[in-house]
Amino acid sequence: MSYKKLDIWVRAREASIAIHKMTLSELPKFEMYEEGSQIRRSSKSTRSNIVEGYGRRRYGMEYIRFLTFSIASNDETIDHLETLFETDSLKNKILYDDLHVNLEILGKNLIYSFRQLNAIFTSNK
Repeated sequence: MSYKKLDIWVRAREASIAIHKMTLSELPKFEMYEEGSQIRRSSKSTRSNIVEGYGRRRYGMEYIRFLTFSIASNDETIDHLETLFETDSLKNKILYDDLHVNLEILGKNLIYSFRQLNAIFTSNK
């Protein structure tokens, strides 16, 4: 199986692409290198940490460690999104709501995966 078949990776990929497009089309120019850059990096980090953890899945606790990083990056992405909306840099409420809901679902799925893997790998000790 490939990491590309993981639901959490698919959702993280979709979120990072949507966020990247949002920063290019919806934000004021000054945000391109400020909050826009931060949210792009954190959303891509969520995705990349899933990939890196999957690559280390043979070492169970390493996989769990990278899922933890992914959860934190997703939380950071949500915080950046909320900041953009609260400061009126992102004015499109429909887009904001859609991105926010998808990031919240991704976060729940990441936590579920973390708990499942943690139960498997800690019971094998």
